[in-house]
Amino acid sequence: MNIEAYFKITYGLYVVSSINGKKLNGFISNTVFQVTSEPAQIAIVCSKDNYTSSIILASNVFAISALRKETRADIIGTFGFRSGKEFDKFGSYSYKIGKTGTPILLDDVIAWFECEVVQMLDMGTHLLFIGKLIDSDLIDATADPLTYAWYRDVKKGKAPKNAPTYIDPEKLKQQAASATDKYYCTACGHIYDPAIGDPDSGIAAGTKFQDIPDNWVCPVCGAQKSDFAKID
Repeated sequence: MNIEAYFKITYGLYVVSSINGKKLNGFISNTVFQVTSEPAQIAIVCSKDNYTSSIILASNVFAISALRKETRADIIGTFGFRSGKEFDKFGSYSYKIGKTGTPILLDDVIAWFECEVVQMLDMGTHLLFIGKLIDSDLIDATADPLTYAWYRDVKKGKAPKNAPTYIDPEKLKQQAASATDKYYCTACGHIYDPAIGDPDSGIAAGTKFQDIPDNWVCPVCGAQKSDFAKID
């Protein structure tokens, strides 16, 4: 079986958020899709291990923020690779409270949707929520949405551990075992390839991992250079 075959299934990347009491939380999702148009219904999938799933179960509401292609790495890192149980994910970002009381992320967002849960399906490791559309808005009609394919191919990003498309970095490591000069982030699985470098951070193509400044951080989740391990 070739693991990379899964990467040919297309997805977008979104921040799905909800509220329970005063607790705001959200996560990066690549499984968001419209179910019907009349009435308008949208489905999301959330890991049972994801803190946001318990919040949606309690409140029966959620919002979806569609991210722009040029979304900052810190947003991906905060909502995709940090737990909201003891961390305020919305503390550093702009957001609004929707009609249902749900927080809606606005930073690096081109459109948003607010929904009320009408059905939930237990998928084993994940929960599928179907929501009736309550409100929506288009923030930037000219910007392109962030897709998982672009995130992988250009940013070399990986899916968060609780994502339906998550692949164990060890499996990717084994599949790329011949690339001895590559290093992978032990936090999120991002692979640093010296042939590509990290142009967005000023690391030119051809730069060996050993030659990267010590204060360089993972462009996907913000992990330190010391958190990278060599692919044997």
